Amino acid sequence: MALSVGDATLAALAGVAIRRKPARSGAVHRTGAPVLRDSVEAGTFEDAFFAVPAKGETDRLLHVARKTLDAARRLRRDARLGAKILTTSERVIARLTGSAVRVYEEILTLARLNRGRVFPSYDYLADATGLGRATIGRALAILEAIGFLVRQRRFNRVAGQGPGPRYEQTSNAYRPLLPKRVLSYLPRWLRPAPLPEDEVQRHADREADTRHMLKSLSCRELAEATVSGSLGKILAKLGAAVDRREREAQIDPQPLTDSYNKAQTVLA
Repeated sequence: MALSVGDATLAALAGVAIRRKPARSGAVHRTGAPVLRDSVEAGTFEDAFFAVPAKGETDRLLHVARKTLDAARRLRRDARLGAKILTTSERVIARLTGSAVRVYEEILTLARLNRGRVFPSYDYLADATGLGRATIGRALAILEAIGFLVRQRRFNRVAGQGPGPRYEQTSNAYRPLLPKRVLSYLPRWLRPAPLPEDEVQRHADREADTRHMLKSLSCRELAEATVSGSLGKILAKLGAAVDRREREAQIDPQPLTDSYNKAQTVLA
């Protein structure tokens, strides 16, 4: 169950990554501290977000990124010469630059050294790569759009004067991935081997069992099982209220119909 929820969380994050809205919401947080959109409190999600890379996985991902850079250069050349009209996916891949691959290399190095726990600041990446902060920001946006990584903004609670907690932005969390959109541009030895049929069937059965189990949960139980942190607690309370209303409705499911029938009897 934990794996399925973790995979669902990553899929949701990856889906949001390409459609990310502007960096700031345009409003000030209720505590007065500016918090970037889509930020999650540090320490509440990392165990499900990070993953320890397998042996040789980071080297393989770096090879993939470099081969994709070659493909991006060919796509840009063909588009410039008018030899090819790029598709939407090809236009995204064509944005890949050498600077982005260098930033990805540093993220992969951190993933290998820190067992997948990657949360460097922009300043750290700038010092490690010799690139400017603006270049780092563009590189991360390109890598995220292609699917080479998932990025999650984070904030910390800090002590402050007056009632209530205060918040401050902290470094993002990153998880490197192998994007499906680049597989067709890779040599065969870099493509992932297809799963055996029995393993595919086990995955399908496990997903079906997970969906069936989630359907059997109450609203409160569903919120507790799929969402963590303060948001999960709020959703669990709302779910409990929904469950209570449904139970009350089931005790007398059709009061209006019964009253109507009684009224018809009296009139008769």
